[in-house]
Amino acid sequence: MRTLILLALVGLGAQLVDGSLGMAYGVTSTTLLLAIGTNPAAASATVHLAEIGTTLASGAAHWRFGNVDWKVVAKIGIPGAVGAFAGATFLSSLSTEVAGPIMSVILLALGLYVLLRFTLQGLPARSDKPLRKRFLAPLGLVAGFFDATGGGGWGPVGTPAILASGRLEPRKVIGSIDTSEFLVAVAASAGFFVGLAGEGIDVTWVLALLVGGLIAAPLAAWLVRHVPPRVLGSLVGGLIVLTNARTLLRSDWIDASDPVKIPIYAVIWLAWAAAVAWSVRAHLRNKAAEAASAVSEEPEADSVKA
Repeated sequence: MRTLILLALVGLGAQLVDGSLGMAYGVTSTTLLLAIGTNPAAASATVHLAEIGTTLASGAAHWRFGNVDWKVVAKIGIPGAVGAFAGATFLSSLSTEVAGPIMSVILLALGLYVLLRFTLQGLPARSDKPLRKRFLAPLGLVAGFFDATGGGGWGPVGTPAILASGRLEPRKVIGSIDTSEFLVAVAASAGFFVGLAGEGIDVTWVLALLVGGLIAAPLAAWLVRHVPPRVLGSLVGGLIVLTNARTLLRSDWIDASDPVKIPIYAVIWLAWAAAVAWSVRAHLRNKAAEAASAVSEEPEADSVKA
């Protein structure tokens, strides 16, 4: 019973983060399942089964709050489902330990780019050009594959790549990524059933994760609509940097000891906190300037009417 309650709390926290930042549900949940001895394929299968419900609820909530671009959902979600099915069937019989560090290096670079761009420049300049299928389709294919093989990766791959393009505001990036993840979760679950035949999957664990996620989904969708884009971009970028730095430091490539890892984590946390604080102050300054500008324009409007 204690394990089920813990899983429900993990599902709630993971969905709150995922729904507001566009990533980390799978990574958080899978990490816990692996820590208690679940094999990688069964852990990823359990998480993706729970995600069928959480992503459906999250997508509906994001749609309700106007956070979804349905063209983006279709262009990235369908290729993502194909990649997820392939990744799930491969994970059932193959190891992907080498792919993890390589992906983390790429994501770390993207995370640094997003963190610096949003912190120093604010919302990227919007482009009139839409996100093209030739960009979204390969992105979805790769993100779906890594999501299934790593127990998480749809958000960490898709969110920073679309944010970095500057063609979609952060809340719609997150809403569209969360909504399209439903297709990925369904396809990955189907792939795991083909590869594992249901072996090693605990239905009660799936339900516990699902309950926690369903509770958090509406709150996360509301939160992403009300958090300023500049602040949200800094939060997303810092999360990507921290998550992938941790993966690299723990990988066989580096295998850093605690005396090495702790100072690095401390620097990342401090830099992340400073970036978010900078973004908050910049947002408040911009709001104050806009309010002052609106007040100064009111007398002019009144004189014109007179």
